Amino acid sequence: MAAAGAEMGSDPAGGARFFCTAGRGLEPFLMREVQARLEATQVEYISGKVFFTTRSDLTSMKKLKSAERLFLLIRKQLPIAVPSLSKGKILTELQRLINEDPGSWLKAISLWRKLLERDKKEEKVSQRDVNTLKRKVGGNEIVLAKKLKLEEKQMVEQSRGEGQGDGLPEDSLEQGDAITKTDQLQEHGLQDDMVKAQNQDLTFRVSCRCSGNIGKAFPPQEAGRVVGIALMRKFGWKANLRNPHLEIFMHLSDAYSVLGIPLFRVPLASRTYIQTAGLRSTIAWAMASIAEIKAGALVLDPMCGLGTILVEAAKEWPDVYYMGADVSDSQLLGACDNVKAAGLADKIDLVKVSVTELPLPSQSVDVIISDIPFGKKFKLGKDIKSILQEMERVLCDGGAMVLLLSEDHHRYLRDCGGNGIPLTSQDNITDPEMNPDKRTGASGTASPSRKTSSSQCPSRVLPCGSLVPVECFKVSLGKTDAFICKYKKVRASGLSPAGYHEPEAHQQMAALQESPHLQDSSEPQSPSAQPLQRVQLRNSLVE
Repeated sequence: MAAAGAEMGSDPAGGARFFCTAGRGLEPFLMREVQARLEATQVEYISGKVFFTTRSDLTSMKKLKSAERLFLLIRKQLPIAVPSLSKGKILTELQRLINEDPGSWLKAISLWRKLLERDKKEEKVSQRDVNTLKRKVGGNEIVLAKKLKLEEKQMVEQSRGEGQGDGLPEDSLEQGDAITKTDQLQEHGLQDDMVKAQNQDLTFRVSCRCSGNIGKAFPPQEAGRVVGIALMRKFGWKANLRNPHLEIFMHLSDAYSVLGIPLFRVPLASRTYIQTAGLRSTIAWAMASIAEIKAGALVLDPMCGLGTILVEAAKEWPDVYYMGADVSDSQLLGACDNVKAAGLADKIDLVKVSVTELPLPSQSVDVIISDIPFGKKFKLGKDIKSILQEMERVLCDGGAMVLLLSEDHHRYLRDCGGNGIPLTSQDNITDPEMNPDKRTGASGTASPSRKTSSSQCPSRVLPCGSLVPVECFKVSLGKTDAFICKYKKVRASGLSPAGYHEPEAHQQMAALQESPHLQDSSEPQSPSAQPLQRVQLRNSLVE
């Protein structure tokens, strides 16, 4: 079998082949992201994985938000035909994954080493810059004090007829020697690690996943053991299951056989700035990525829970005012902890209020992003309608609303009038070996999603009257599936926004309608005006 998509350059600068794993249904988001963030080419997908070629370094690839893990591709090929082979022949096919094309393995290992070496050097340079800046900022007062002390010492010695005074250079020299020694030790340790990885004592382990027919014929542990023995015999590597230099990831299914090297031990989906986990961060980022967030906008999550959506959005689009609401004290406390841990307390405001009684003027919110609660306590017919009506009221004309809906919620809205929404689900994503149009180069065509603009389907609206479905993605939440649905608000005929009166309980907020930020979000806001609007909104909410 010839390896498919396993050709690699001899140097990271020439471009290399990678793949990321993604939650089921998030492949369209990841395809768009690697093209936009990494300028990736030859982007293709299979269920749960996106393959691409890029010249980007590991620092840039660490910024991917919709991916679970990142791998350097060793080889990808057609599946092992399990039903037509005996167990002995299956063993032979597993061994051929290594023995048939050892050159692809050696190229991959060489590129893996270069990527890690470059990443370590960049981290070292970055750390040096940080330390230099700290020394410059924190050392100003020390330098001034030493100068005064030196001048005082010189004056005393001159009065005694002794013009010696060289204590300062000596102190500076000692400090410089200490820094130099530290850098030398760090560099020596880096060289030791690289030498250890380059010699024949390279240690490894194999992580194997088997699905479909091969999963029934071979447990993952047995398949991994066969490949591990073949690697030891072919390259002389040593197995180390606890702390290896190298990990080999292998996924064998009825659709493909993929082998790669994970580039980070910690998954990309594990956010260091999320203190209390709620909605999966990859899902939250994906929702925000299609919400058309622009600088100076007001973004609302009226059922924010632990605030994951707000945090993910604020990290990616910082020049925006975010507001989260919830009725649960415990959820708001958790959201507050996440916002503080992410360093976003100046960008995200949290209030305790019901989603059906939002203390906001009509037409005041540019974007709404929210995870509609699942569960038996949430009544579909009554609750979802009142929630959508209130969201529609505060959303400005032309504003976007992105919701995460359960299958029941999605079915209810579809049956009530929103049945025209286009769907991109896992069922639409096929194996690229069977897809002749799998390779794409332009970001506008890379995603398998099918979009429908508001102008194309003005009659297909929700019961609220002005919310038009735009696109929908079926995604996996683990044990259950859900739908990321995007809507746009169109101007309702016969209803003037200026003629809509606020609920009496929120009349104190009506004055904010005069704010330019709330009237027209498409106009760019001056940096000095945005903090004033934020203070006005905060003060009104507190009152």
